[in-house]
Amino acid sequence: MSLGDDGYGGDSRSGRPDDGYSTLGGTRQTRTRFADGTGGDGYGSRRPARSSRSLTMVVGVVVLLVAAIAFANMGGGSGDSDSSGGSSGGKAGAAPTAATGTKPATKKNGNVPAGFAHDEQGAQSAASNFAVALGSVDMFKKDSRHAIVDAIYTAEAAGKLRDPQDAAYSSDFLAKLGLDADGNAPQDSTFVSRTIPVGTKLESYSGDTAKVAVWYTGLIGMSGPGSTDPVSTTWKTWTVELRWTADGWRATSDSQKDGPAPVPGDVAASSSDEISKAVEEYGGFTYAR
Repeated sequence: MSLGDDGYGGDSRSGRPDDGYSTLGGTRQTRTRFADGTGGDGYGSRRPARSSRSLTMVVGVVVLLVAAIAFANMGGGSGDSDSSGGSSGGKAGAAPTAATGTKPATKKNGNVPAGFAHDEQGAQSAASNFAVALGSVDMFKKDSRHAIVDAIYTAEAAGKLRDPQDAAYSSDFLAKLGLDADGNAPQDSTFVSRTIPVGTKLESYSGDTAKVAVWYTGLIGMSGPGSTDPVSTTWKTWTVELRWTADGWRATSDSQKDGPAPVPGDVAASSSDEISKAVEEYGGFTYAR
C-alpha cells in the first residue's frame, strides 16, 4: 500500500508527507468471491501534475500504513522482492493462476476475513485480504484502524505499529486529504481508498511461516465538488512476512515498492459524481489464491 515523490509518497509540491510505510500489497492473479464489505472501482480525474502516484501503508517498524499513509513523511518504501511469477516454496517457475475451488476464508475477525487454511494457498489468501483491509478508508479512523491492525498483525507487531500510525494519521495529515480530524469526508464528498489485488507470489513457505508478495492496484483521492485531489490509480507490490499463530495467519513485518505498472489506457476519466456513485454501488471481494 508508497514511496516516491508522488502525491502520496511525499511531494514538496503537494505538501504531503513521504511514507515509509505501506498500506496494501499487490500480488499474483487471484480468484475472487463477493464479500459484504464495500469495494469497487472508479477511475478519478487526473490529479494536478505529479511525478508519480502512490498508495502506501504506514507501518512503523513493521511497515504498514495503508494506502493513504503513503503520505506520512517517513521516507522510502522499497520492497524486498521483485514480483515476477514464482511457484510454491519460493522456487522459480510460472505460478498457477487457476482457481482451486477451495473456500478462502471460513470466518471474519471484525471486518477482516479470517480462518485461512494452514497451507500455501491460505497464506496467499490471507496476504491478499490483509492488503485490502490495510488499504481501506477505515484506516483513516482511529478506532477502526486499531481494530484492523489487531486483526492482521501479531500482538507484538501491532503494539509497535499503533503509536507511529496514530502520529502519522494526525489531524494535519487528514486535513491535507480533505478529511476532518475524525477521518470523515466533507458533506457531499466521498473519500476513496481501496486496494485491489491483481495476484500473489509465494516467496517462501516453511509450514508455520510464509513470505508473500501481493501485486495490487489502488484507488485513492476525494470525489466531490471542489476536490483538489481527485481519485487516481496506483500500482504497488506489498511483501509481507506471515506467521501461523493460535489465531491463524498473522503479519509480523512488511514492505512495499512501486509497480509493476502497465501502460495507462486511453479510457477517459469519469466525473466526480460517477466515481462517488460507483464507490457506493460496487461492493468488495474476499480474495483467494
